[in-house]
Amino acid sequence: MIHNDIDRFLEEHLTALRPLFVEARLAAWAASTTGDEAAVRRAASAHAELRKFYADPDAFARIRAWLRRDDLDPLTRRQLQLLDHQYTPNQLPAALIDEIEARAKEIEQVFYTYRAEVGGRSTTDNELRHLLEEEGDTSLRREAWEAGKAIGARVAGPLRALAARRNEAARRVGYPDYYVMQLELQEIRPVELSRITEALERGTDELFAATKAEIDTALGARFGLPPDALRPWHYADPFFQEPPATGDIDLDPLFRGRDVVEIARRYFAAVGLPVDAILARSDLHERPGKDQHAFCIDIDREGDVRILCNVRDNARWMGTLLHELGHAVYDAGTPDSLPFLLRMPAHTLTTEAVAMYFGALIRDAEWLRTMLDLPSARAEALAPALERSRSRNLLIFARWAMVMIRFEREFYRNPDRDDLNTLWWSLVARYQRLTPPPGAEARHDWATKIHFAVAPVYYHNYLLGELFAAQLRGTVERRGLTGPGLGDFLHDALFRPGAIYPWNELITRATGKPLSTTEFTRRTLAARLAA
Repeated sequence: MIHNDIDRFLEEHLTALRPLFVEARLAAWAASTTGDEAAVRRAASAHAELRKFYADPDAFARIRAWLRRDDLDPLTRRQLQLLDHQYTPNQLPAALIDEIEARAKEIEQVFYTYRAEVGGRSTTDNELRHLLEEEGDTSLRREAWEAGKAIGARVAGPLRALAARRNEAARRVGYPDYYVMQLELQEIRPVELSRITEALERGTDELFAATKAEIDTALGARFGLPPDALRPWHYADPFFQEPPATGDIDLDPLFRGRDVVEIARRYFAAVGLPVDAILARSDLHERPGKDQHAFCIDIDREGDVRILCNVRDNARWMGTLLHELGHAVYDAGTPDSLPFLLRMPAHTLTTEAVAMYFGALIRDAEWLRTMLDLPSARAEALAPALERSRSRNLLIFARWAMVMIRFEREFYRNPDRDDLNTLWWSLVARYQRLTPPPGAEARHDWATKIHFAVAPVYYHNYLLGELFAAQLRGTVERRGLTGPGLGDFLHDALFRPGAIYPWNELITRATGKPLSTTEFTRRTLAARLAA
């Protein structure tokens, strides 16, 4: 009788959930692709309605009671566990849910529609990035960098207020703050995340210091400055989450004038993971009002998977396109035979790992040779520099991710603290070894990262995803997987199980060992020593 009751509950639950789920995804897509105020309001309302669906206290009580039983089959238990993660944070008054969603969407729209003013002209993120990559005049670089950061002053106050309300919601359901709640509902123990990040900091500290010194020496020579005079605007990426081209291999000429979308389409077809239908539904090019970032979205868990990009013919967007299509083939590869609640990646970090595996291919000599028809001799000559470049990218991103993880942890402990700006730059100095700009304590540079509003308590998944991607890479290389064999491995090991297993069990099944920092640090160090 107990299983009949659960089966009936799940059937009724899904019948009511599906239209709300699809509407929330479609509304979010419309808001992202247009930036229109009405679309943003629709997205806020749709997401609030979905959250309020999970606010039902009677359904929540039944799920908790069933989970206390010891006679459930594994698939039923897993579905109830995942439902518990959805119901727990939404045991809130409807008015509070509406307020939180409305606040988040208002901030999101500011990011979507904001364009930095440089030299009296509105610039896109792509244009701003290009200026920071190419401009030699320090004063113009500083103007551009500060223009990009000007959004911080507009959203810092609303972000603090939103965090306070998120914390209030978390405390109502028994957690000390929103950050801890989100981690635990993602099945990540805060103490374990701290252990991993601390181990990674120790394991990369010396290597990063040497890498950063090399970058600074090259940048100093380029700008005619001593390394200790460099400031954040001398680095191509506004957050220094990627290395500048100076002192690194410049891959942009390899992609200039090429159709990066077609290259990606051909590659995924070659590994048995076709993306034609995904690309046909996607939004790939720049226009006013559109979100300037990139993401993948599974609209209905029944095949409508699409990506958003702002593609240009350069290495950065080639890598981003491969990354987002990595997410997409994961979503599309999760079989319809699984229950709806399990028809998704095992965890955010596992889909990030697949995306990062594919995104890193732009620094793989064999991939460049095959996909760009490079002469073998040229690809072979590029290989050592590509390995070194990949190591630099991994190191720099890992250190940047530590800034985000540590700052967000402290932010939710007390979003009203007076020294958030100082805290931000102290972490940037510690992990990234950047010198803060003048007047850093009065700035709101922390607030310029869109993730704090639209993807809170998410950034650790990028870092953990890179660790898992390193383990995946090792497994693929040891097994000699290429072409359709690679696609078959990913499909069988990761896509087909969906969310049946908790994330670390899936990682162990796929690679033979649980997640650790070992493969990541080994590979980055080996690449540097080889170079």
